[in-house]
Amino acid sequence: MFRREIAERPHWRALAQKYGFGFHTMYGEPYWDETAYYQFNLKQIEGDLEKPTEEIHQMCLDVVDRVVRDEVLLRRFGIPASMWDLVVQSWKRNDPSLYARLDFTYDGVNPAKLYENNADTPTSLFETGFWQWVWLEDVVDSGRIHQSADQFNILQDFIMARFAELSRRQPGQRLHFSCCKDTEEDRATVQYLEDCAKEAGLSTGFVYVEDIGINDRNEFVDTTGREIRWMFKLYPWEFMFDEEYAQYLGSATINWLEPMWKSVLSNKALLPMLWKLHPNHPNLLPSYFADDANASHLENYVVKPLFSREGANIEVVRNGKTHFKTDGPYNASQAIVQQYQPLPKFGDNYTLIGSWLVNDRAAGISIREDASLITQDLARYLPHIIL
Repeated sequence: MFRREIAERPHWRALAQKYGFGFHTMYGEPYWDETAYYQFNLKQIEGDLEKPTEEIHQMCLDVVDRVVRDEVLLRRFGIPASMWDLVVQSWKRNDPSLYARLDFTYDGVNPAKLYENNADTPTSLFETGFWQWVWLEDVVDSGRIHQSADQFNILQDFIMARFAELSRRQPGQRLHFSCCKDTEEDRATVQYLEDCAKEAGLSTGFVYVEDIGINDRNEFVDTTGREIRWMFKLYPWEFMFDEEYAQYLGSATINWLEPMWKSVLSNKALLPMLWKLHPNHPNLLPSYFADDANASHLENYVVKPLFSREGANIEVVRNGKTHFKTDGPYNASQAIVQQYQPLPKFGDNYTLIGSWLVNDRAAGISIREDASLITQDLARYLPHIIL
């Protein structure tokens, strides 16, 4: 695994504008960074990332099956009691999922270690499935990278195939897409997914989360009053459970992407459960609930709230003292601790690998860099190749 410097394509910003990639620079800082790329060999991709991703995913599904059968665990996972039955029924119905992303620390030599599972609302989808592939084609065509170079990236193909499969289960049904207002990255992610759905032959619609209404039959509706029967929402389940309209989640006839059982996978309580069931697994880090006596055995560890995103409210403790801490809006009263395993450092950059899943299959990787120990929302995105 190498970090290779390379000159930027002279036309890439104009190309980004053409494809609607408006958030390549945020707050005056680069988000997309093509001044370097990461190089892997095939063994690293297939053996060290692809295989563990699919194995851990199955282990995660086993955790869901255990949690939905145990009220003590449902409470441990911070799921409101009023939502328990809906979550359980979602799992028992086998409500279909679309995608997820597992985040790993990996240096190209030692086994990849799971940081967390972004199972509900992972972003950086457009950058992974489409934009970094465009970069690869350009640099290969221009002779700047050898023509044998490849990329672990079948994400877009898998997503379109999954949409086509799901549409056959409910033919003719319109799929609504939704995200919050004033979130350019989220809107671009949802637009990309909607484009993939259209390519797969689906009828689609869009409505902002803030504009979803309730009709006199307690059904969710869009701004035209049309009932929403099928929706992809880039809005976390833990937020939805706390909204005023949560009272209608049980009465509305709607199929959700991601399904409600994903609320079990999308919080950090998953990590101590995985460690308890699979102690010493080569791709897991020792993890415990913060009030577990075993947590005191960790000398160097990271404190993570059950619900946090983009590296917010994370505390790194080394030798009993806070070494690094991030701010954020999330409640740290319910937390887990995970053994401290620093990200590998390439030059001045700490590097995180996201490994994508679609329909239970590994589908590609994304790479984020940050000058900080903790990868946060403005971390740079870099492309990769297999050579």
